[in-house]
Amino acid sequence: MPELETLRIIWWLLLGVLLIGFAIMDGFDFGVAAISPFIARTESEKRILLNTIGPVWEGNQVWIILGAGAMFAAWPFVYSVAFSGFYLLILILLLTMGIFRAVSTKYRSKLPNKTWRSFWDNILFLGGFIPPIIFGILIGNLFEGVPFYFDNTLRLFYTGYFFQLFSPFSLMCGLVSLMMLLMHGCIYVSIKTEGAIRDRAMCSAKCFSVLLIFLFLLSGIWISKMGGYQVISEIVRNGFSNPLHKDVVEKTGAWLLNYSRYPITMIAPIAGFLGAFGVLMTVRKGTGKLAFCFSSLSIAGIISTVGVSLFPFLIPSSIHPASSLLIWDSSSTQLTLFLMLLVTLIFMPIILMYTAWVYYVLRGKVTADDVEKNQQAY
Repeated sequence: MPELETLRIIWWLLLGVLLIGFAIMDGFDFGVAAISPFIARTESEKRILLNTIGPVWEGNQVWIILGAGAMFAAWPFVYSVAFSGFYLLILILLLTMGIFRAVSTKYRSKLPNKTWRSFWDNILFLGGFIPPIIFGILIGNLFEGVPFYFDNTLRLFYTGYFFQLFSPFSLMCGLVSLMMLLMHGCIYVSIKTEGAIRDRAMCSAKCFSVLLIFLFLLSGIWISKMGGYQVISEIVRNGFSNPLHKDVVEKTGAWLLNYSRYPITMIAPIAGFLGAFGVLMTVRKGTGKLAFCFSSLSIAGIISTVGVSLFPFLIPSSIHPASSLLIWDSSSTQLTLFLMLLVTLIFMPIILMYTAWVYYVLRGKVTADDVEKNQQAY
């Protein structure tokens, strides 16, 4: 059995992979839903857009379920703090991401009434527009620190309030997340459609890629000027999980320390910028599939930048830094992590093969004729 330190690193990496997988696979679903009112102008075009994501969005959402499950089993302290402190925000996330999209895609075509369909179009838009912003706000709060602490018996106390989550920096992170997924969604539309919709999507993708580059750069500058957290005591990486056995201080620019300690980690932000710039270049030439690869690279780079910057922190505490959660002191036991790893090694390839098969079967463009002829179409 691998050492506990090794298993903690593996599960930190796996959690990142699951979040990146979710952002890439379900991210374009959010993007398509959010841009649908602006690039689909006729009833036929709206149905085309809906049918590009209708058959796949539910399967893509499995990634976030896997991520939440992995957090619950591998990082119970993190799950406890996140789902307690961010409870209302996560509730809104589930409402928009899980319910709005489901009912709007299923109910829209039930009646031919224009008012009925317009209502569900607006619900679908909210289901694509709000979740990316919420995800960004959650990330922003991690950088600023979450107001929680543990007492001597490891009871959790959260002292924040709902509107405290909406700080200027967290809203900036929300915009970065939104631009990232809008760009991704536009590129997906350019691959799956043709004609006027495709042209509008590619034009929009260029705009969103430029905005993403600017906002990602601005957020990086902001992070360099804001207070971060640093562990100043010795860390027992193979020890039992107890968040109170360390000393942590707040320090300006602390979130950038890993890039000087481990220069190879600069690959993450470079990939974020390079991917967005690659989208800008390839979209101009009309190469949608290559642009999708660059967009996926940008997403992976941006999310990796978050993980690298925070490492080894998972959730820092703003009111009692010593209660901050690290990958070294907030995990499950060695046996639990090992058994979960074995299960993951068995089922993850199955999920990947099944997903690849689904996209192979559903390959090709969605056209107006396809939508009109297929009685099962949305």
